[in-house]
Amino acid sequence: MDYSSVATPERCYADFCLIPVGTGSVSVAAEVAEVQKLLKASGLVYTMHSAGTTVEGSWDQVMRVIGQAHSVVHARGVVRVQSSMRVGSRTDKAQTAQDKVKRVEDLLSTSTA
Repeated sequence: MDYSSVATPERCYADFCLIPVGTGSVSVAAEVAEVQKLLKASGLVYTMHSAGTTVEGSWDQVMRVIGQAHSVVHARGVVRVQSSMRVGSRTDKAQTAQDKVKRVEDLLSTSTA
């Protein structure tokens, strides 16, 4: 098999937590705010939560914006940035992160326990 011709999935979502290292501060709020501005400008669907951000779009768009997030934090003078990331994709149907949450919420609302 010629692995150089294997395509990436059409769409994905990534939940990522970007960690500036060596800033001398325990707060990362300023760096997170800068990343959120980038995500808003990207036009992609994203949701910030207490431990990171979920971003959705084409594989290439999502991976690009996460790389750009590293770059905007580096531009603030942070010399080292680590990210942890979980990425999901599926080929059987289109499903957003909100669809996934709603599915569980619907199950909970019909629960009798």
